[in-house]
Amino acid sequence: MGVAIRRKLRALYPTPCERAAVPPDSLVTNDAPVIEIRNLHKCYGAIEVLRGVDLVAPRGHVVSLIGSSGSGKSTLLRCCNLLEDSQQGDVIFEGESVIWTGTGLDRRQADRAQVIRIRTNLSMVFQQFNLWAHMTVLQNVMEAPVTVLRQDPAAVEARARALLDKVGIADKADAWPAMLSGGQQQRAAIARALCMEPRALLFDEPTSALDPELEQEVVKVIKALAEEGRTMILVTHDMRLAADVSDHVIFLHQGKVEEQGPPERVFANPQTERLRGFLRSAN
Repeated sequence: MGVAIRRKLRALYPTPCERAAVPPDSLVTNDAPVIEIRNLHKCYGAIEVLRGVDLVAPRGHVVSLIGSSGSGKSTLLRCCNLLEDSQQGDVIFEGESVIWTGTGLDRRQADRAQVIRIRTNLSMVFQQFNLWAHMTVLQNVMEAPVTVLRQDPAAVEARARALLDKVGIADKADAWPAMLSGGQQQRAAIARALCMEPRALLFDEPTSALDPELEQEVVKVIKALAEEGRTMILVTHDMRLAADVSDHVIFLHQGKVEEQGPPERVFANPQTERLRGFLRSAN
């Protein structure tokens, strides 16, 4: 594996000493929040993308973020995973507040060990798969646990093969990513995220790059994960998916929470004209 990939992995994930010692419990359902966002503000220069957003993702629940392009959904997700700094507000993981230094545009994450300990427990699935082209599907799924966490390769391989079977592509373990359809690549990316044994999964428009037929392959996997009781935050343009899997739906408009609630209320009886208009256009 190249030096650049090693550095990228180590920037995202901790060494074994830095990783939380508590075993994964992402399948336990209770009311304890895994992720909390309080009064979050995020700016890019003079442009304020998030303007005082609150979010709570309880353990075992699925929270979906919906809204028009540019409403701040993906930025909020990246702030949850600490891939972005914010200028004001709190990011809390399992009761532990992220420590910051500086204020405003100069605010930065202050404790690297804390950041990587949190981030390693929040696996993210991106819109554009991000599989390493020079590695087989199995190698992609195994890479971070073996190289960064230094877990036993035999144990990781067994887990990786089981996860590939879980997402329906066990027969593609030795294939190169370029040999897979878009839906298969995204399912491989989900298996890779699961192989880190995270406390929560973050999905950033996981089906938007796929045509309708391939989209359903990925939707089926996401629904199965939701039925298992995994903690997930899902940014999606697919209102049917959000309605089917969510415990809570948040509608963002121009960087603020315009409306939120259980899916049966949000989709069947929207309270604001903006949400009613968005749902009409989405449908």
